[in-house]
Amino acid sequence: MEIKDSCSVILTAYQSYTPSRIPMMEQSLAPQLSPTPGHSPLNSSGPLCYWKVCYQRMDRMISQDSLHPPSFSRSVSQESLDSTSIDDYWSEVKSIEESAENGQDQHAALEVKSADEGELEEAWLQEAGLSTLMSGSPGEEPAEALFSTLTRMQAAVVKKRIDNYTQTQRKKKPVRDVRDIFAVEDSPPVFCSGAGSPNSALLSSKLFFRTTGRLESCASDCKLNKDSPSLPEELNLDVPYSECALRKDCRRNQRIKKDDATLPKFMIRKAKLGLTVVGDLSQEDMKKIGYISLIELTAYFEALGIELKRNRTVKNKVREYGLFGVPLTTLLENDQKKFPGSKVPLIFKKLLSKLEQTGLQTEGILRVPGSASRVKNLRQELEAKFYEDTFEWDQVRHNDAAGLLKMFIRELPYPLLTVEYLPAFIAVENISPSKLQLQALHLLMMLLPEPNRDTLKALLEFLSKVVANEEKNRMSLWNVSMIVAPNLFMYKGKTANPQEMQGAAGAAHVVRLLVKYQDILWTVPCFIISQVRKMNEAAMNKKHQASDKSKKKLLRRWNAEREKTERSELCDIPEGVIRVHAPLHAKVSMAIQLDNETKARDVMARFDCENRSGPRGSVRRQKQYLYEVGGNIGERCLDPETYLLDLYHVNPQCEWILKPRTT
Repeated sequence: MEIKDSCSVILTAYQSYTPSRIPMMEQSLAPQLSPTPGHSPLNSSGPLCYWKVCYQRMDRMISQDSLHPPSFSRSVSQESLDSTSIDDYWSEVKSIEESAENGQDQHAALEVKSADEGELEEAWLQEAGLSTLMSGSPGEEPAEALFSTLTRMQAAVVKKRIDNYTQTQRKKKPVRDVRDIFAVEDSPPVFCSGAGSPNSALLSSKLFFRTTGRLESCASDCKLNKDSPSLPEELNLDVPYSECALRKDCRRNQRIKKDDATLPKFMIRKAKLGLTVVGDLSQEDMKKIGYISLIELTAYFEALGIELKRNRTVKNKVREYGLFGVPLTTLLENDQKKFPGSKVPLIFKKLLSKLEQTGLQTEGILRVPGSASRVKNLRQELEAKFYEDTFEWDQVRHNDAAGLLKMFIRELPYPLLTVEYLPAFIAVENISPSKLQLQALHLLMMLLPEPNRDTLKALLEFLSKVVANEEKNRMSLWNVSMIVAPNLFMYKGKTANPQEMQGAAGAAHVVRLLVKYQDILWTVPCFIISQVRKMNEAAMNKKHQASDKSKKKLLRRWNAEREKTERSELCDIPEGVIRVHAPLHAKVSMAIQLDNETKARDVMARFDCENRSGPRGSVRRQKQYLYEVGGNIGERCLDPETYLLDLYHVNPQCEWILKPRTT
């Protein structure tokens, strides 16, 4: 039995087939989609019309699998749930518009303006840590140190951006010539072949990683996955994504499959130096992670043939007090006065906690709306009583708490995914297969400001718990993504943009990827950490060279080195032996001989064993982690699976400290 697609609606549940019904549907929908003369359908009904067009585009992208009658193994309730999932999306959009019409969204719209090419290039250089190139001041950090770490693709991207900025610069101020940055006297120029490739005669091989072995590694990974498609695909975080990305591998406009089981499985390849999550590094190193991630993301998109678009935000006057409609940074500043070290707004954490305690098993949680009048009154009461600890949380119903949570996200004066990078998140839907999408999202996570990243992390962890209770709450990953997507991708003042239709239509799928692969997304790519180490080493070498200009500083350095040598002789620590300091333990220091099998967990276990009967028994209950501090890294909490001898060779100048996590 053949089922025809009307190209206007999607059949998501089995119904009896009558050929006469489909032409009737097309005829009834035709007036809604056909524009009147001289009038654009996108602007005729405001943002809702725009999202309806996106909905119809999404329908055409959904896999034909959903047009077939379901297998008998699927339950009736699940069929009903699938047939209404896209309707839930529209119900959420309608709820957002009604909230704005009723005056619940009380704050000014965010103004987003288009910028000329020069402004965009200037903003890009600033966010990449290269603002000193525009000031004409050579030799300033972090630009000089950053250049020494760039791969071939990354260096080409930076050169292109500098050329564009130089060409569009109209003000009379000194701009460094690109040849002064990339030229190296004692190294022959390297040329890139192929049409459309940037002029690389100015790029030195000293700026590049050696990528031959890495490209072979990429090829072997792809072959392995093709040979065993049922096995989880292994992600290699040691290789820059842009070095493996090929335009021919990017297949655009792929149909979205609603079945969550069709999403591929990924696993991270184990690394000798261990894996690192975003909270394991110092703030100074995380800033450098952001610099490199932006350059790598730009190179990655260019390798795939996708333009990396950016918005420019015009900062409006925003609230500096209260709970809703307040910037994340302001909220955290206010919260930290009461609870130092807070990384997620207290009101956001409290709403998540309320839902986790009593709402995870509620059927239709997030989907079924609460009472608009109750939500409005609760919001006003929260604004008045939250910081005084007099608000009665027991009076809040599950659906009302969910409504407050979505309202908080939606009313942020600057979107959680940031105005600047929302186009990049939307563009992820234009990438296929899922591995390439995941890599793009991975780099975007590294680019988010710390308050946005920590808040998004808390939200995704909560959504994962909602999906884990699907049997009781009837909220699959697809359903949850449908509800959350409008709240993340719609913001005040956003106008309909025909060029973003396809991306907006896939917003739910992007949210689904964020929830599904969040454990991977919070892991810092190993190749970026390697670049940060090289960047720190270059900065230290430059400081040493600068100190040679002064005899006084040179003498001071000699004295310091002599004292260091004397201390080393007194300690008499042979090669391959580290001294671990544990100030909170009874035994505060211990020398440990490393071998090829020694891991960070072994050191942690040894200290626990030595101090089990110590006088500081209260401290033993607090989890201690091994850190590498100094050398070519600021501070890094080690993965328990880190092989210490390998790390010892990579960072021989670091100190080893056992202490609790700072988070």
